[in-house]
Amino acid sequence: MTSLMRAEIGQQPDALRRTIDALLPRTADIAKLAAETRQVLFIARGSSDNAAVYGRYLVESHAGRLATLAAPSIATTYRRRLDLSGVLAVAISQSGKTEEIVETLEWAAAGGARTVAVTNGEGSPLAEAAEVALITRAGDEKAVPATKTYTTQLAALSVLALGLGADVAEDDLRRVPDEIAGLIAATEAAEALPRIVDDLAGVSGAVVSGRGIAFGTALELALKIKEACYLHAMGLSYADLLHGPIAVVDARTPALLVAADSGPTLPGTIALAERVRGAGAPAYGVGGGAGLAGACTAALPGPALPEWVAPLGLIVPGQILVENLARRLGLDPDVPRGLNKVTQTT
Repeated sequence: MTSLMRAEIGQQPDALRRTIDALLPRTADIAKLAAETRQVLFIARGSSDNAAVYGRYLVESHAGRLATLAAPSIATTYRRRLDLSGVLAVAISQSGKTEEIVETLEWAAAGGARTVAVTNGEGSPLAEAAEVALITRAGDEKAVPATKTYTTQLAALSVLALGLGADVAEDDLRRVPDEIAGLIAATEAAEALPRIVDDLAGVSGAVVSGRGIAFGTALELALKIKEACYLHAMGLSYADLLHGPIAVVDARTPALLVAADSGPTLPGTIALAERVRGAGAPAYGVGGGAGLAGACTAALPGPALPEWVAPLGLIVPGQILVENLARRLGLDPDVPRGLNKVTQTT
């Protein structure tokens, strides 16, 4: 029986195509609003926070603006006012109904920030609170683990970067839906998929690592493994991993390494795979082209996309891996224990 999660993974090419077509015309709105700002503040939680990590690296590396992640508790718990003049505050929420995120965006506006919302919830409180609302076109998402709402958020943040003057090609973004459609088929046909699933079914935890623009993908894959498969998964930049936590990687704690097929962080990811295997631990790759695949114990294909948009496809093999692993473990990936679709925090 097909899970809702797997069905929604398959809906991503169409959801992305709708979202990209709807949002690309908004770049002028973004540029006009951002003209009064110098830096970007991302406000998010959960999977949306992982999307924000992608947004941060993308804005800094390709649009040349300082970008940071907000601590919502400063607004909602400490209730400290900050001078946010010159800041573009970008709040990200799948539903647009998380009260903490709405309150933090309103707090940012009160501090002088200009405001943007990224949400799948048209007419939601978050969309209504923002000056510019980038509404994704994921459609209803019924499985608790975010799949199409997450990748459409990444698409919206790609459009945000274009509106901020990023030195990238719009055509790269337009290629994403077709590339992901092919990647879904290639991943499910990959001989490595059942092998990695079987191996991970026999361990209690894993380390998931990437760097730079792929770092948010590593965090998101680790989150999915935890919430849908109940395994202890640690998401780390490979730079942080090498500063000590690599000590936990062994034959019973494999490493999953994610990377685009090109870009400045790929050589370091390949070197990490070689180090992990040299220590007698399994290393499983997601993306990274032939170089990473050759350095790993087994690998899943990644998208044939430039590094700046690769994360829109790079998470997809990870989603398929997680869905297969959950079912292999006898778990329902659609309804992880203790979780709801909309999480309220204070």
